[in-house]
Amino acid sequence: MTNADKHPALALTFWGVRGSIPTPVAANLGHGGNTACLSIDRGDAILILDAGSGIRTLGRDLLARPALPEIHLLFTHFHWDHIQGLPFFEPLFHPEARIVLYSFHPPEQLRAVLAGQMVAPYFPVDFQQVAGHLEFHQFEHSTRTIAGLAVQSFDLNHPQRSQGYRISDGRHSIVIATDHEHGAPDADARLNAIAQKADLLVYDAQYTPQEYEQRHGWGHSTWRDAVTVAREAGIPRVVLFHHDPAHDDDALEAILAEAQDVFPGTQSAREGMTFCVTPPAH
Repeated sequence: MTNADKHPALALTFWGVRGSIPTPVAANLGHGGNTACLSIDRGDAILILDAGSGIRTLGRDLLARPALPEIHLLFTHFHWDHIQGLPFFEPLFHPEARIVLYSFHPPEQLRAVLAGQMVAPYFPVDFQQVAGHLEFHQFEHSTRTIAGLAVQSFDLNHPQRSQGYRISDGRHSIVIATDHEHGAPDADARLNAIAQKADLLVYDAQYTPQEYEQRHGWGHSTWRDAVTVAREAGIPRVVLFHHDPAHDDDALEAILAEAQDVFPGTQSAREGMTFCVTPPAH
């Protein structure tokens, strides 16, 4: 029995949904206050996208299992809200953990970037002291098999660069396009081509259309851009992601209602939410 046979559902779980900075305040907890982290669980392996503060909860979940899965961690980019949880990811310090890390950087540069937030006086434990077995791989503009899934990487439009992913089990696909600013013709065309006929789109919708008028060039999009991409690519469901820290639950519900009026297949990312794009086995 293959890993895919044991876990036929292509299911995406959200562990952190915020952009910019964690917002652990009561008015935000309906959606969640942790920064970006998502996962696709394959049983004996897990694919994780980004290491925002949400990865801490995921790490504790993994260590509570009877056996620690092989961990594959893909980075979209290295702004702090996408890496700040890594020093608190407990499997990093587990001697039996095998963690494979991927990004558009060459391996030694990726290691150096991650080590940079774990040096004095910022953190008391040096990156060289982690107990787990770590591997570093450059992954850009290509497709490779990770945790039994076909994963395609592609560039987005974001200051200092960001990378999106299309993830497929051979039957169904999920596209992750966070930290992307709609409106750059080449990047939009590339995203549209790669996202065609996916089952689920997770899209950066940090700003409202009104807010975006004052934030051109900041590297983020709106709910209206999200539904435009979904429509043009023939995707039935879109999840608004990378919520602005200034948007409390009431604001996010208002944004969702406005988006659903235009595109009924819209949802808003919430911590702990899992989207299944293939039916689980009975």
